[in-house]
Parts: sequence; structure tokens; C-alpha cells
Amino acid sequence: MTSFMLSDTTASKISSQLTHLRHQMGSPAVGMVLTLVVVCDEGEQYDAVRAATEAAREHPSRILVVIARDPAEPNRLDAELRVGESTPGEVILLRLYGELTRHADSVVSPLLLTDTPVVAWWPRECPDVPAKDPIGALAQRRIVDARPAAEPVKVLASRTRSYVPGDTDLAWTRLTPWRSLLAAAFDQPVGKVKKGVVEAAAGHPSAPLLAAWLGERLGAPVKVTESGGPGLTRVVLSTADGDIAITRSDARLATLSRPGQPDRQVALARRPTSELIAEELRRLDPDEVYEAAIRRVSKTVRS
Repeated sequence: MTSFMLSDTTASKISSQLTHLRHQMGSPAVGMVLTLVVVCDEGEQYDAVRAATEAAREHPSRILVVIARDPAEPNRLDAELRVGESTPGEVILLRLYGELTRHADSVVSPLLLTDTPVVAWWPRECPDVPAKDPIGALAQRRIVDARPAAEPVKVLASRTRSYVPGDTDLAWTRLTPWRSLLAAAFDQPVGKVKKGVVEAAAGHPSAPLLAAWLGERLGAPVKVTESGGPGLTRVVLSTADGDIAITRSDARLATLSRPGQPDRQVALARRPTSELIAEELRRLDPDEVYEAAIRRVSKTVRS
């Protein structure tokens, strides 16, 4: 990967240098399909860039990493350009000082790929209303994550007030394998579900989302109870024929139990952030199922 530093620069100089680097490498035309804007601080940028770069293997992207530094310093924009030789896409780290920390959109806008979608991702702290944030307003999809918050379940419940089509939360994305397994458990006829329980570590935000989704789909009460964790550990759905249960005891496998059938081991691995981002980038239209789930959560959790 070729890396190039620009100090006290501008967006136009960054664009010119990108074009020069691409020509220098003999690949001026790159089929990038979207712009991913990552808003983070210096301490988060390494992990965020690594996850975004891995996701770009599936979705070639221009990755703009916005890092706000000291607002008390004179206005300055420093940039680090990384252009891959074997991996499609570009990574541009933008370090903003002074007034630029409050006007990141003015730096980002000229660097967006034309005629392609824009996705914004906040790995940790995010705006109260992502769609009204200057960066969020540029994006068709806005990705946040309730899990790192001090009170993740309350934060998740508050998402309803700020929700705009195109918003999503990685606490929801983490549920995809669980939702797939639970749907598959009903491939063969079973009795009507009377009630359900989702067990998870205390404060795990994916648990109320999963309970909300199940309650919406099954038309039955599903509650959340605490377990020793880590994360989601068990789902039990009680039917007239017996219990349907998925129990995860480690980070890779779970046990699926169904009435009248032997237990079997199923894959249920915890996924890295890069896979979660890659999944979200596959879908750029509004997620109506997620919207229904968070609206249900907000009715059951006092935010």
C-alpha cells in the first residue's frame, strides 16, 4: 500500500494527489462503489480503519476518516493518503484543527465520490440525531453502535426519537445469525409460541432488540433476563409442543433444541466489526424491520 502525507492542505490538493498516486500506480480508474465516512477520534482510528478496509474488500470504497483534533489550534487540515495496490479502494485520514473541527462537512463534501452512495459510521460516540449532523446529512445510510455507551439499552431506546429512514445500529447487525437460526427453527411445523425469553449479559443492547423482533413476529410476549454472558447466551420459545431453544456457550457454536428432535450443534460465531460493516454496506435502503424493532423497544424500556 502506498502512503502519502499532506500537511496544512486543502480538499482540492488531496484530490489532485489521489489522482497522481493512481496514475503513478498505473490504475487511474478504480471501480469504487461508495464513500464510507468514518467519524472517530485518534484513539479509535486504528481499529476503525482496519475494519473499514476489510469491509472494502467486498465493497471497494473511498474511506474518509474524520478525526477532530484540538479546536483551540489555528485552522489546519492534515491528510494521510493510502492507496492499495492489490486491494481496491482508498483510505484518506483527515485530521482537523481549529474551526475545521466544527465544519467537517466542508472538508468531506469535495472528496465524496460522484454519483455513488455515501455511508457515515460512528464507531463510538455519535450525534443525538445522526441525520441532522453535518456529516450524517451527506449520507444515505448512517451506522451507529449502542454497545460502547455507558447505558447502551437506554441509548438504544432513545433511537426512536431520532430515527430517520437510513439509520441503523450495529447492535441490530449482530443479531443477523441469531435471527437466521430462529427463523430456520420454524422450517418444520411447531405449536404456536406462547412466550419467550432472551438471556444476555446485563445491559447488552442486542437483547431487547431481539426480544422486540421476536415479539413482533410471533405475536407473543418475549422478555429479557440477565445471564453471565458474554453477550447473548440463550433464547427460549415456549410452545404447546415444548421449548425451542438456542444456547450459545462459546464464541463459535450453539446448541439448537426443538420438540421431538435431537439437539444439534450449529454455527453461531461472534463476528468482527469488519463483517458487520460489510453486511451494512450490502444494504443501502432503509431497514424497516430495524425501525419496527426499535420502536417496540422504546415502548418497553424507559429511556
